[in-house]
Formats: sequence, C-alpha cells, structure tokens
Amino acid sequence: MISASARTHPAFAYLRARRARPATWSDRYTSVFGLLVAAAVLGRPVAEALAGLAHDADPARLGPGLALVAAAYAGFLALARALGPVVLPAADAAWLVTSPLPRRAVLGRTALLLVAVAVLAGAALGLTALSVFGAPGQLGVRLAAALVLGVAAGVGGMAAAVLGQQSPASDARLQLLIAGALSAAVLAAVLGAGPARRILAAVAEAPASLGAAVAGVASVVAAFLVRRAWVALDRIPARRILASSTRTARVTSAATTLDPGMLTWVAEESHWRGRALRSRPWPRLVSRLGAAPALAWQEWLRVGRRPGRLAALLGAAALPAVCANATGGGSGLVAAMLLCGALTAAAMCTGGVRRDGGDPALARMLAVDGRAATAARAVLPALLAASWSALALAGLQAAGTLPAGAWWALGPAAAPALAAGALRMARRRPVDHSMPVIDTPGGAVPTGPLIWALTGVDLALLGSLPALAALVSRPASVAPYVAAQLVAGAAVLAAYILRRSRENRP
Repeated sequence: MISASARTHPAFAYLRARRARPATWSDRYTSVFGLLVAAAVLGRPVAEALAGLAHDADPARLGPGLALVAAAYAGFLALARALGPVVLPAADAAWLVTSPLPRRAVLGRTALLLVAVAVLAGAALGLTALSVFGAPGQLGVRLAAALVLGVAAGVGGMAAAVLGQQSPASDARLQLLIAGALSAAVLAAVLGAGPARRILAAVAEAPASLGAAVAGVASVVAAFLVRRAWVALDRIPARRILASSTRTARVTSAATTLDPGMLTWVAEESHWRGRALRSRPWPRLVSRLGAAPALAWQEWLRVGRRPGRLAALLGAAALPAVCANATGGGSGLVAAMLLCGALTAAAMCTGGVRRDGGDPALARMLAVDGRAATAARAVLPALLAASWSALALAGLQAAGTLPAGAWWALGPAAAPALAAGALRMARRRPVDHSMPVIDTPGGAVPTGPLIWALTGVDLALLGSLPALAALVSRPASVAPYVAAQLVAGAAVLAAYILRRSRENRP
C-alpha cells in the first residue's frame, strides 16, 4: 500500500496526466492510415507466401530447417536477455523507477511493447517452421496451429527473460533455456541428415489435430509464464532496470546516428564492467620477443578470458552447411556466408587496434614500430579466420555441397587477407554524415554509411578473390586456386603492413 503523503509526489501527477491525455483525431487518422498502407504493401507478398506453404516436406531439408528455427529462437532469447528486456527511457528510468509510484504503472507501456514484439517474432518463427515442415493438407488448421505455437513460444520466451531480470536464479534458468535451444539446433542439424530423418518426416506427416493439441499446451505454459512475469514487474530491482535502460539508450543512440561501431563498445563495456581480473605474469617467450608481441598479447588474453564466445564462434562454423541444405542456396550465397563469417571471426580480436585508433597519441607514446606491431597483431585474427573458415569448408564438403578435394585449405590460404581486412575495419572512423548523397535508379544512397560499411571489407574481398572464384565455379581440382589464394592473401597483408609502417603508428 502507498501512503497518502506518497501520492502527492510529482510523479503521480505526471503519470495521471500521461494517462488522461485523450487520443486526438489526427492520432487515430495516422494509426488507421498506417495500418492501411502496411496492409496494401504487405498483403500480396504475405498471401503468396501463405499459398506457397501447401507443399510436401523435403526430408533432406527438415533437419537443417529445424536447426535454423531453433537457432533463431535461441538468438531471440539471448537478445531479449542482453537488452533487459524491461527498459525505460533514460529520464523516466532515473526518475519514475526510483519514485514511490507502483512499479507496474510505470512499466505498463513497456510490458505492452514487449508483448507486441514477442507476438511478431513468434509469428515469424511459426511461419518459418511451417514452411520447413510444409502443409500438404488442412492448410488452415496447420497455419493456425503454427501461428499459435510460434506466438506462445515468443511470448513465453519474453516472459522468461523478464523473470530472468528479476533474480539470478531465474536468469540461470533462462540461460539453460538458451543452451537447450542451441543444443536442439545442433541435434537437428546432425541427426536430421541421418538417423532422425525418418522421425522428422513422420512429424511432418502427423495429423493437424496433433499440432493443434501441442499449440494448446504451449499456450497454457505461455499464459502461466506471462502471469508470473506480470507479478515479477513489481519485484525487479531498480538498479537492474536503470542499467538495462542506460545500455539500451546507448544502443539506440548508436543505431539512430548510424554509428554501428558504438554497439561493440557497448557490448564490451557491459561485459567487463564490475569484473575482477586476476593478474598473471606474461609468458617469458612474449617478453623476450620484444615490444610488438607484448602489445599484441593483450588480444590473446581477451580471447582466453572469454572461452564461451570462442566456442560459440567455432560452433557457428556449421551455419553455412546448415543454411545451404535448408534453403538450397547457390554457390554465391555460400561464398558470401563464408566471407562474412570468416571476417567476423578475424574482427573479434581487434579491440586493441580500435583503442589505439581512437587514441593515436597514446599509441605513439608506446614507441613501437608500426610494421612490427601490425604484423604481430595480425597473427591472432589470421589464426581465428583460418580455423573458422577451414571448419566451415569441411562442413560444406561433408554435407555434399562441395566436391571432393582439399577445400579446407582455402581457409588458411585466405586468412592473411581476412586479417588485413579486420585490422582495417578496426581503424575506420565513425560514419561521416556530411558526405553527399548519390541518386541512383534504386533510390538515394548516402555515401557516408556506404563507405564506412565497405572499409575493410573491400580489402578482404580483394585478397580473397581466388577463394571466392573457386567457391562459385567449384572446379574439379582446387589446388590451383589454393596456390593463387596463398599469393594473393600474403600480398594483401604485406601491402597493408607496409602502408601502416609509413604512417608510423602501431
């Protein structure tokens, strides 16, 4: 109960004024007009997509497709956990959360927004799962069951994320749920290509009534979790809401100002803030090699202190093979996924380069030769890129997407070029929004974000042309392409190191 003196707090007047403001005719007109425009734009594509669901399931694609759905659900839960999910604008979080207002009254709009996001995400997951399993008969019943099941999974997962924000025990259960979804994705990808293919085919051919029953049970479980999450809104500690609101405000600011580089800084600060790190002596070999390897050793320590992220990165090497089997993607899609994944693996360990790029004065005070420092810092990105791409190529070959041959050798051969591209990406400046806008037949293209996005990618693409050509053409012998890739990758990395040494910066 709230005392009468507490009800005189200015926050009560603010909340009552916000609630009492009636919707004007312009608000109603804008809402109705927006819904009509969305229906006109999305009506035909949605109708065609729904009509395309009436097909028989392909047994070869059931396992990979289900793996992608499970991985997407795990990503949805992880994103909800990372963002809060209960957040408020920074000013409201600093004022209203610490006021004597009822917590549910303050967080009511946020709760409605979370429900809307969960419903949309769950509906998308349900439709994706239905497109994998197909609906050869009773399309209406199967479609309704898939939508109900997907919405229940989305809403229940969001409720579990809200409960996880309340207490560490609930957060541990949420992490187990995420790990379970990832394990289901791995099992579906591995077993779906072999002994479990018949089981998945039997599930796809099950009667529609069974899917409706499963959707009903999922709805009951989701309703129970939503009820618990609504009760938990009053018990979420204010410090957690404030921390989530501050983190989300930074992410939103980075997104609205089109500076995606800030997102990685936000993630790094959120991870390392409040952690006590043990002091360990450096290996004698690193100390004896000189200043440049010692400067690069910090990246090895950062990777070693986050083994979970490294394991997730190596596990993601199976995604190209899973996507190729699930979607029947062509050679161009496979090559693009390999390039993006390997470049991401290389860019994961360039935090020190980014810090030196943002503070060049400190970098010059270290008095380290630029050529030696760049060469030392390129070792770890090249190693991670080589490992990831070799695993991904081996997975594609095991899945039958690539012909026989030493395709895995393209990964280590392209690793130097990918490392050079990752180092160049780490040194790029924020987006320059003052650059001109180019009018093209497809619309206006702002050159500032375009140049920012291509910085570093262009170098990796240029140095990986032989490997990409081999993946697109898929020749009978891959050995000439491996030799050409070795030369191209080494030349690109050498040219980048020489250019950095001329600038006299590590």
